[in-house]
Amino acid sequence: MRSNRATVRAGVSMAAALPMIAGALALGIPAAHAADTPARDALAGTKPAWATAKADKGATADSSHVSARVYLAGRDRAGLAAYAKAVSDPSSPLYKKYLSAKKAQARFGATKAQVSAVKSWLKSAGLQITGVTSHYVAVSGDVAAVEKAFGTQMHNFAKGAKTYRAPAKTATVPAGLRGAVLTVTGLDSAPHKSTHDDQLPPPDAVFKNSGPFSSYYGSKIATTLPDAYGQKIPYAIKGYTGKQLRAAYGAGAYTGKHVRVAITDAYASPTIAFDAGKYAVKNGDAAWKTGQLHQSLPKNYTKTEECGAAGWYGEETLDVEAVHAVAPSADVTYVGAASCYDDDLLDSLSKVVDQHLADIVSNSWGDVEANQTPDLAAAYDQVFQLGAVQGIGFYFSSGDNGDEVAHTKTKQVDTPANSAWVTAVGGTSLAVGKGDKYQWETGWGTEKATLSADGKSWTNFPGAYTSGAGGGTSKTVPQPYYQKNVVPKALATANNAAGNRVVPDIAAIADPNTGFLVGQTQTFPDGTEQYSEYRIGGTSLAAPVIAAVQALAQEAGGGKAIGFANPSIYAQYGKKGVFHDVTDKPTGTDLAVARIDFVNGLDASGGLATSVRSLGKDSSLSAVKGYDDVTGVGSPADGYVQSYRRH
Repeated sequence: MRSNRATVRAGVSMAAALPMIAGALALGIPAAHAADTPARDALAGTKPAWATAKADKGATADSSHVSARVYLAGRDRAGLAAYAKAVSDPSSPLYKKYLSAKKAQARFGATKAQVSAVKSWLKSAGLQITGVTSHYVAVSGDVAAVEKAFGTQMHNFAKGAKTYRAPAKTATVPAGLRGAVLTVTGLDSAPHKSTHDDQLPPPDAVFKNSGPFSSYYGSKIATTLPDAYGQKIPYAIKGYTGKQLRAAYGAGAYTGKHVRVAITDAYASPTIAFDAGKYAVKNGDAAWKTGQLHQSLPKNYTKTEECGAAGWYGEETLDVEAVHAVAPSADVTYVGAASCYDDDLLDSLSKVVDQHLADIVSNSWGDVEANQTPDLAAAYDQVFQLGAVQGIGFYFSSGDNGDEVAHTKTKQVDTPANSAWVTAVGGTSLAVGKGDKYQWETGWGTEKATLSADGKSWTNFPGAYTSGAGGGTSKTVPQPYYQKNVVPKALATANNAAGNRVVPDIAAIADPNTGFLVGQTQTFPDGTEQYSEYRIGGTSLAAPVIAAVQALAQEAGGGKAIGFANPSIYAQYGKKGVFHDVTDKPTGTDLAVARIDFVNGLDASGGLATSVRSLGKDSSLSAVKGYDDVTGVGSPADGYVQSYRRH
């Protein structure tokens, strides 16, 4: 499961290349503004790609209300990007020379004079200041005031079947504010939100898996069901637990002791402490210690119906329980956003950075790249860079819809996983055998066929594509330096001869058919709330698993923060025993498992559904020898955690 920030967000392409700034060229960071006129500076990317002349429906009423955020560029934007790169690069003399949150703000944050100048400009246009943080100035006002402030008319534009407000041309700021303003968000009124990307049933209604199950891969064979790929196949796993995952990914004796991990999602499960505690005891994980699990929550929640707030409870539960299962001694802080909208999710990420709540941050939410706008991309990247200079690394699930063609009819990657400043986590199908022995992994990609009426064959075998790990080549983010000489040229140049960012970077268990057992309080048909357990998957599982593995690696390295991990991950590519090189046919033949599910998601009273799920069938994406766009460099092998002892 992975939370998607925006299924109905602004469908914006960032195809227009943005100018580069010194110090960020190697990572391809777009500059926020370029010369426009002597009197004004343009804020590139603030006019959405969908706001075309053909879609223009005329001027927005002057009295219409607008709420926006003016993000502050800080005193040295180019220097921030350069320092973030230097402290993250193992070959740099500044490697791991991290700054404290206070020193990072003093060196790169906005000055009081810059904040004062921005506020004065906004007030002079007739806008009301509604909030000021170290990252932005929030304003509200009518369209007339917005047009005066940003030097552009606001028009209504058709976007699909709906109409939204947007700038008729790129927004600008007075030339006197050159360097002070990073970007402005909120000028367009299209929804900007995320969704979680798990294969997650609604947690407010009970969900259970039917058996039979395998307790480890291949432990129970479906002898009475038809063959698949010329052989009898095993039943799906009941759900792996911490002991099995720790063995698969080389945890050894490490437990994440003295390492802090943060998890960001929207909202907060009211039963998380009870659920996580009971799950650990029931499934052989170390009991949670007093003060080991924390929550940092907003004063108020918004848009609870629109965002499906209850659906995020299961996301938090999965993330918290998965981190603890793999890194049982790690300190875990859950940071809940007020809603699933980008502004609130950005606030949660900023809180982690500003207060340095953790060194490792797991994020199981996102959106498709076509819905990302350059203004928001700049705001996200600034937070990621501020984290990097402090030794904070961000891990984002890569998505659950493969190349996204089946989902959006367009081949694309997901965001923020596409950022050059985060570690994108892809997904695998995992086989852990008897005695917790790692057997193999395929790239996660599922095709499903149902049992025929006579029970003698699979209908239209292997069936239709259902889901798979997100991956592919970005259309908007230039190739970062650390991917060069590792990512095949054919992938890097798929959308641009100069090369673009390819997703993911690393991978772990994600397939719901070889998934993780989770425990959560859910509502039963009689209205009672009871704890129950079920199997779950998605790159929402892969992200916290990798975050937990990083906690083990940080412990192995003596506790020194790993920070932004991509440069070190790619630097270890090709070293013996560090990564499992994941391919789609690790045994030389196609693989599949059998599943029997409750039709009603609860019990057999509504009937049973029998299906075969083929593994390693991820849309147009393939897990092949070497780097690939399903699993990146692969999954952590026995030598991965140990390798950080040398760092």
